[in-house]
Amino acid sequence: MYTQAQMRGKEPARRDFLGSALRAAGAVLFDRVRAVAQAAKPVRITAIDIFPIEIPIPEEELRRGRYARYTVYRVETDAGVRGWAFDRGTDYRQLDTHIRPAFVGRDLFVLEAHLKAGLARWGALEHAFWDAIGRIAGQPVYRLLGGGKARLKVYLTAVWRGKPDQSDTPWEVQAKAALAYKKAGFGGFKIRAWRPDPLDDVRACAAIRRAVGPDFAIMVDRTAELPGAWDYPTALKVARALEEHGVLWLEEPFARHDLVSAARLAREVEILIAGGERFQGLEPYRECLRLAAFDLLQPDGVIAGGIFTVWKVAALARAFGVPVVLHGAMGLRLAGWLQASAAIGADWQELALVTPPMLPDEQWSPALRVVRNRPLFRLHDGWIDVPDAPGLGLIVDEDAVERCRIPPDPPRSFYPQYLAAGLSRRDLPPALPHRE
Repeated sequence: MYTQAQMRGKEPARRDFLGSALRAAGAVLFDRVRAVAQAAKPVRITAIDIFPIEIPIPEEELRRGRYARYTVYRVETDAGVRGWAFDRGTDYRQLDTHIRPAFVGRDLFVLEAHLKAGLARWGALEHAFWDAIGRIAGQPVYRLLGGGKARLKVYLTAVWRGKPDQSDTPWEVQAKAALAYKKAGFGGFKIRAWRPDPLDDVRACAAIRRAVGPDFAIMVDRTAELPGAWDYPTALKVARALEEHGVLWLEEPFARHDLVSAARLAREVEILIAGGERFQGLEPYRECLRLAAFDLLQPDGVIAGGIFTVWKVAALARAFGVPVVLHGAMGLRLAGWLQASAAIGADWQELALVTPPMLPDEQWSPALRVVRNRPLFRLHDGWIDVPDAPGLGLIVDEDAVERCRIPPDPPRSFYPQYLAAGLSRRDLPPALPHRE
């Protein structure tokens, strides 16, 4: 053994040795990092295309609720990799004026720079960027963002054909559908609260609760200004009545930007108050959290600005102890939503809109003609598996997509089963202006 004096004599030598070893290891590591950096050249975006498709199915199947109309987002890179995403809407009208000038020729990977250049206005295009990034990296997007949740619990948002306020849909019909979906394995069910007498929607929830029992989640959506926002006394009365039937949450009872009323209601009731589906960028969510306006935030996977912005919203909300569950999607659109939800570890995944009595996989079955995934998404026991193939997880049949391409005008509704309602995306009130 060494004496303390001997040890003291050895200290300089030990420090020299450790210092030399660390410097040597650092030099080796730096050489490797430098080699990787030199090899990792920017991947340039060489082309962007956005166009509508319609998968050919009988008109009566469209009217029943099968989803066959999409807007395709395709990004090409100088690495020979393409990124794909599917949404709805008419972003193709801005291809030459805004989108291509902003992003073609730039490095695919600099997402923060892309967001500052306005990418949040075209959230589905951001999904296609992520799809290309994931394909290049050989990983699903949720893993690139640190997520580890490979499956998500599902709830269904059901809207019946007929009057958009559902006043021509008997409560017993809604209760029967909820029970059927429960028997099919799903764990939650949401209805609109649009009826002229809001207590009629409470009565519908009472009928649903009697049918499904206590071990099934019921949610309710007022949808803010779309049917007409409630005043405070109405919202308070409805919220307390919904509590009696074990409703899990109430969405957007007030005008979307009336965060003060939402915060007041959230303080006064036990039922969760949820909202945020039409906001874009981080600033409006920061205000929601600062004011404690919502017990649950619901960014839309596209409208919020895309997958990366949703991830940021969830990180911000986590600091306040507020959960995040994405606003819903269906069909091919769902691919990006699943990746975002898995990345943030969301408790639920909304599938919307479901048209009873159809099941989700029935409604999105036409998509199997343009992708090679079998099934499109795997549903089992009330859960949905998150695709683990690279990118968004879709295996796109490029030739089939081209065969389904249609002229851009006139635009066609993503929800033809609800055309009688006269509602479209253009009818929705604008979100807060986006500011980075």
